[in-house]
Amino acid sequence: MKKYIVLSLTLLTVSLSNAQENIDDLLAAGINDAKRFTTDYIAPASEGLVYGINNGWFNSGKAPHRFNFSVSLIGNASFIKDDKKTFVLNVSDYENIRFEDNSQSKTVATALGHNDPDITVIVTYDDPIFGNQEAEVTLPTGIGSANINLIPTAFLQASFSPFKGTQLKARFFPKVQAEDAEIGLYGVGLQQEFTSWLPADKIFPVAISGLVAYTHLDGSYDFTDEGIVEGENQQVKTEVNTLLLELIVSTKLKVINFYGGVGYVNGKTTTDLLGTYRVSNGALFSEDIIDPFSIKQDVSGVRTTVGANLKVGFFSLNADYTIAEFDSASLGLNFSF
Repeated sequence: MKKYIVLSLTLLTVSLSNAQENIDDLLAAGINDAKRFTTDYIAPASEGLVYGINNGWFNSGKAPHRFNFSVSLIGNASFIKDDKKTFVLNVSDYENIRFEDNSQSKTVATALGHNDPDITVIVTYDDPIFGNQEAEVTLPTGIGSANINLIPTAFLQASFSPFKGTQLKARFFPKVQAEDAEIGLYGVGLQQEFTSWLPADKIFPVAISGLVAYTHLDGSYDFTDEGIVEGENQQVKTEVNTLLLELIVSTKLKVINFYGGVGYVNGKTTTDLLGTYRVSNGALFSEDIIDPFSIKQDVSGVRTTVGANLKVGFFSLNADYTIAEFDSASLGLNFSF
C-alpha cells in the first residue's frame, strides 16, 4: 500500500525507493558504477515527470472578463510507452559490473519497467584483506512489476484577470507526507490573449493566446529506518524546475468550445542520494560512503494539445489530450466568479 501512496505523490521518489534493496552491492562496485546505473534507471521517470507537471495550464485561448477569478482542480495521467520501460546496459560502460553469462549487453528495466525474469550481474569489489572479491546482485525492477502504465499528477490551480486579455495563473500542491515520503509543488504562469488587442476582437471567430509558465516540484523519501543498508540520514531528494511556452487557439462560443495548443517544454531535474551508507561484507570489511552522488538531467521537447471545454453558468468541465514524448490526458473542473 505504501508504494502506491508514494507513487501518487511523485514517481521519482518511488523509483529510487524500489532500487534501495540493491544499493549496498551497487555502491560496493564503486560510486561511478552505481551513479551510471541509477542515471539510466531513473532517466525516463524524470522525463515523464517534467511533461506531466506541465499539463492543464489552459482550457481556452479566450481570456475571461476583467477582474474574473477562477479556481480549477486538474487531474492528469501521462502514459508510459514501451521504449521508456527498458534501457541497454553495456558492461563496457562500467568498471566493476559484468553479466553472469559474460554477455556484453542486455536490455534491463528502467524505473518504469519490470525485469521478468530477474536479471543478475556480478559485482567486483576490493576487500582490504582478501583483495578482489565478487558478489551476485539482482538488478532492481521498476513500477511495471505492479502493472502500472501511467504517471498520475494533480494540481489545484487559480487564475485572475487584472487587465483585459491578461490572466495571471498559479498552481499549488501543498507539502504532503505519506509515511516516509514528502512532496510539494507550485507554479506561476501568464497567459495573454493577442486577439483582445484587435479593434474587432468581438467578431473575430477565434481567440489566440500565448502562455508562459514555470513549475517547481520537490520531494524526498527517507528510508533510514528500513534496514536495507546500514547507515544514517539516508534519503532521496528530488527537485524539478520546468518552463513551458505555449501558443493557444480556441473557438469563442457560449457553451462548448474547442481549443488546441503547440508548446515547448524545458526542464531540469536534480536527484540526490544523501546520507551515510555503510557498505560491508560481514565483520571483515566496512566502508562509510557519505552523500554518494547527485544526478542532474535536462529534458526538453515539443508538445501538441487538443481539447474541449463545456461551460454551464459559473461551472465548466474541460478535457484534453497532449501528444508529446509522454502522451497524456487531462481533466479539469473549473469554477469562475
